[in-house]
Amino acid sequence: MTADGAMPRDPRILVFSTNPISDPGIDRAGSAHLHYSTAVQVIPLPCSSGVKPSWIVRALQRGFDGVFIAACGGDCAYLPDCTTRTGTLVARAQTLMKEHGISPKRLKMAGLCSVCADNFVAHMNNFQQELQRVEA
Repeated sequence: MTADGAMPRDPRILVFSTNPISDPGIDRAGSAHLHYSTAVQVIPLPCSSGVKPSWIVRALQRGFDGVFIAACGGDCAYLPDCTTRTGTLVARAQTLMKEHGISPKRLKMAGLCSVCADNFVAHMNNFQQELQRVEA
């Protein structure tokens, strides 16, 4: 409970996921009824390297507590260097976040495969706990 007696809210997380790779794993988490917060919202994209650093900052400025990129990893169907590109965009986003006074700890990235339902749920639960510490 918070000081005013209300229940604390779960931190809101925006997830950028990839249609062919991480989305099936996220869907599997839902269909298996694995528990993760309803404060997690997912936006699918073709490739994780297509996320723009400005989208991340905008999401955080508009009320999301954290942004998670479910990266393609080595399984990307579009780019052989997807992991490197996605890592570079995360570094640029964290620099941009600092420039806007936003903690870089509010951005996470991990590779998630099409059968990684348990890993996705663990990442979301851990990230929400981390965000609660960042906010406090």
